[in-house]
Amino acid sequence: MDLPFMVTTMTRRGLLTPGQPIRIASQLNALRRWGWSLAGELRQAAARDPGRTAIIDEHGTELTYQELLDRAERMARSLRTAHGVQAGERIGVLCRNHHGLIETIVAATLLGVDAVLVNTGLSAAQLATVAEEQRLRVLVHDDEFTERVLGLPAELPRLDERAREELVAGALPGDLRPPERDGRIIVLTSGTTGTPKGARRPTPSGFGPLVSIIDRIPLHTRDRVMIAAPIFHTWGFAALQVCFALRATIVLHRRFDPAATLAALAAHRCDALFAVPVMVQRLMEVAPPEPRPQLKVVAVSGSALPGGLATRFMDVYGDVLYNLYGSTEVSWASIAGPAELRAAPTTAGRPPHGTLLRILDAAGRQVPDGQVGRIFVGNEMLFEGYTSGASRESRDGLLDTGDLGRFTPDGLLFVDGRADDMIVSGGENVFPSEVENLLAQLPQVREAAVIGVPDPDYGQRLAAFLALHAGETLDPEAVREYVRHYLARFAVPRDVVFVKYLPRNATGKVLAGELRRYYG
Repeated sequence: MDLPFMVTTMTRRGLLTPGQPIRIASQLNALRRWGWSLAGELRQAAARDPGRTAIIDEHGTELTYQELLDRAERMARSLRTAHGVQAGERIGVLCRNHHGLIETIVAATLLGVDAVLVNTGLSAAQLATVAEEQRLRVLVHDDEFTERVLGLPAELPRLDERAREELVAGALPGDLRPPERDGRIIVLTSGTTGTPKGARRPTPSGFGPLVSIIDRIPLHTRDRVMIAAPIFHTWGFAALQVCFALRATIVLHRRFDPAATLAALAAHRCDALFAVPVMVQRLMEVAPPEPRPQLKVVAVSGSALPGGLATRFMDVYGDVLYNLYGSTEVSWASIAGPAELRAAPTTAGRPPHGTLLRILDAAGRQVPDGQVGRIFVGNEMLFEGYTSGASRESRDGLLDTGDLGRFTPDGLLFVDGRADDMIVSGGENVFPSEVENLLAQLPQVREAAVIGVPDPDYGQRLAAFLALHAGETLDPEAVREYVRHYLARFAVPRDVVFVKYLPRNATGKVLAGELRRYYG
């Protein structure tokens, strides 16, 4: 990334604002010694703004950047002395969004230990498999998961919230030196089918990744930011990294509740919200408070924006919505801002500075604008492979996202869905997401999902699952006629199923496997 662009962006976002020379020197020294791991980012923030509030929990806990660093250091020392955790080992973190989760992740990186961020939606059986495959040395968990971890091997230490606090309170004094290796963050893939895979996240090598994001999403130093997206998810963890780099005040709730979220945004005068699309959808189902939150940014990622949601949300809360398309493996690929979402509500936007995105055919050749192909991405934060040793297909340094998409002539990216979601019905390629977006625009529909199911005559057919707003009704044939009016015959769902809600995992993705159980 070229230096003038970085300097200009960092100046616009307040990162180069003058300050006390001794604090700036301490900040730069922290980055020099500790690098851009989460521990390094917290240290630089504490050096520059030690008294600034770092975290506000829903139950009133407030920690400054210096207090947060002190607690993370004490926990790191206790993990090493009381449990013998050493650099290169792995600890599991099964926690919702609160200060203890952040302290534990930072403590791991202070020791050069890999932190495995465990999805809170995993079953006991999946959790046991993850613990074995990831070779966990210790598992830190919230109290609500105590019963779920009972089946883990007896030799695996399990630290609940009280035990974690005792580690922090009982730490021995002593300096922590930068470890010989960076502690990696291991994010588990969504696990919508089977056992999730562990993906090793790289440690940033400088300001480049941060600049790529804040150039397109206008976040500033010392903003007040609510992270509603789960931090165990790539998007929530990215939000945490950005907030530390910007020395922001972070507001956290353990569980997402739309009314409580809106109240917190107003009460804490938040400038920004990080969420997943289903959360934005839920916010639209409750009356906005008065006065409304004065948000400047609502940044979403993790799944596709349903058709029409972007404009409906901005009509209520202003043109503040930013949609980042990416994945655990490629981090980010493209970003759509408010103007782009106004013009095309389902677009994934454009690649940010320093990101290369290509649409390729099966032979690896770039396809013309408008033609659907496989999406390949290159940037500074491509993952380092799965912990199993597997990776993803790459071509000329670009990594396969597993998605299909297309560019318009003016450079906007549209994602047509997962490559393995596309079905062939009667010899025609059909993309369920196209039908899904159309059905989501029906005023009676609260949420929609479309999947492919086996068909004895056509090979596969589409099945639409619709959850309606309270008091609304729809006729299946009217739904089919609506799709028939806008799309080709082969895109009309043969099955229309009405459900109370769509099954989703903790990051808001629809569990297609659960829907397929409807067919036995």
